[in-house]
Amino acid sequence: MTDRSTATGTTATLGIDHLAVTAWLERAVPNALAPFTFEQIAGGRSNLTYLVTDAEGTRWVLRRPPLGKIVATAHDVVREAGIMSRLSGTGVAVPTVVGVCTDLEVNGSPFFVMEFLDGEILRDSDAVEAFLPLTERRALGDSLVDTLARLHSLDPAAHGWSQRSASGGYVERQLSRWSASWEGDRVRVLEDISRARDALSRRIPPQLRSSVVHGDYRLDNALMGTQGQVLGVLDWELSTVGDPLADLGQFLMYWAQPGDEVTALETPPTFAAGLPTRDELAERYLTATGLPGDDLEYYLAFNWWKTACIVEGVYTRVSRGSMGRTDRTPESFGVQAQRLAAQAWSRAQNLA
Repeated sequence: MTDRSTATGTTATLGIDHLAVTAWLERAVPNALAPFTFEQIAGGRSNLTYLVTDAEGTRWVLRRPPLGKIVATAHDVVREAGIMSRLSGTGVAVPTVVGVCTDLEVNGSPFFVMEFLDGEILRDSDAVEAFLPLTERRALGDSLVDTLARLHSLDPAAHGWSQRSASGGYVERQLSRWSASWEGDRVRVLEDISRARDALSRRIPPQLRSSVVHGDYRLDNALMGTQGQVLGVLDWELSTVGDPLADLGQFLMYWAQPGDEVTALETPPTFAAGLPTRDELAERYLTATGLPGDDLEYYLAFNWWKTACIVEGVYTRVSRGSMGRTDRTPESFGVQAQRLAAQAWSRAQNLA
């Protein structure tokens, strides 16, 4: 796993009990050899991620919840590890989970360790342009949308999800969940979030299919290979069974293109030249899945709102210092959340 962000490792890495985690790694991870170094990987805004390197240079990746107060059901790394394990061997590219620790005596919270994949996380357009020549960049979008369609084609019940989880009502549950998360732990009130939620609640389209959904699917949540292919999809903590068109809507919302005045990400990697457009990606997905695109505008508005809730939660955590080392100020997250909320309200008002 490569990240253009910088990372530093010391004997007092925030969020890691070196002695206890070292002892656990030696017991739980085959062929792991102490001593280990732990480097927090910058860029993640929810669960904390670390690069673990042993005495022989073998690398793994460790995931744990953020420090401080955690909303109930959020940041559940044990659940995230379970989802990745269920998806292993399905044709959806995910890193292999090699160990899960639920003993709070080890590190104060659960964590899991997964394989290190030698791919690239592309967080801005400069990274995309350095990674692939112009004529080869279309493959990034095509591979991502094909992987999403493959995920949505899986039968949830055949891969460990109960039949009950395949019932409808996904958007209703998401509206309730993120409203509760936002209202339950915040340092301010954004009226645009509540206004957009109310408008979205009045216009929910019927759910046509139930699929395994990622919940935060975008270019910089995937490890990409040198041919533009997806090597591994990351950050599965929001995954569940739900409406695949909501997952597509979020992917398209994040897929900023030149000329967009408002973007979900501060430095969109998809601003790079040579990538497919949102319309091209939507058409490719709809063709692959056979789903209609009549309500895509609703799903885009819904995801602007959901992302505003998520970024507002990041703003709250970073303001309190519970995210460890970050590459941005709390104020920048606050401004971003305001912009996303305003976009969500604007789009929600324009729905038919």
